[in-house]
Amino acid sequence: MNIKNFFFTYRSYTPIPLALAILYFSNFKNALVFPGIFLLVLGEAIRVWAVSYAGGATRTTKVGAPYLCVSGPYSRVRNPLYIGNMLIYTAFVLIAGSNSLWTMLSATWVFFVVQYSLIISLEERALISLFGENYNIYCKNVPPLLPRIYPWNRDNSSEPTPLIQTLKTEKRTLQNIIFVLFLIVLKNKFIL
Repeated sequence: MNIKNFFFTYRSYTPIPLALAILYFSNFKNALVFPGIFLLVLGEAIRVWAVSYAGGATRTTKVGAPYLCVSGPYSRVRNPLYIGNMLIYTAFVLIAGSNSLWTMLSATWVFFVVQYSLIISLEERALISLFGENYNIYCKNVPPLLPRIYPWNRDNSSEPTPLIQTLKTEKRTLQNIIFVLFLIVLKNKFIL
C-alpha cells in the first residue's frame, strides 16, 4: 500500500495523533473558546451540507464515486468535506488553547495540507478514469480547496437528502466531536 492509499484508507484515524497532541498541550488559560466554537459549528455545517449532497459514498475506503457530485457545496469547491475537517480541527486547537497556540495551529494545518494533498491527488486520478471529460470540465470550473464566490451552474438536478438522513450518515463525526470536546474539558478542568 503506498502512502496515498494509506492516508485515504485510514483518513478517519490518521488525525488521532494530532488530536492527542492538541489534548496533551491544551491549556484553557490560552483558549479562544468563542472563535473556536464558531469555527466548529461552521466546519460541521459545511460537512453536513456536503454529506447531504454526496451521501454515504463519502464514508468508503475505496477510491471512487458512484456519480459525479457537482451540486450544493460541490458547485463551489471540489473538497468541502476536507475544508470542514480543517475548520473543525482548527476549532479544537482554539477551544483547547495551548502555551504555543500558533505552533499547534501550524502543526494542524501542515498535517491536513500534507494529508489532503496526497488524498486529493489519488481521488482525482480515480475520478478522471471514472468520469473522463466531465470531471476535467468540472476541475476547470471548480477549485479544489478555495471556494468560488458564485456556484458553478451545471445542468444537475441533484437534490440534498433530508436532514435526518444526513445526520445519520454524519453520526460518527458528531460523536467524535463531542468526545474530543469532552476530553479537552476533562483534561483542563480535572486533570491539571
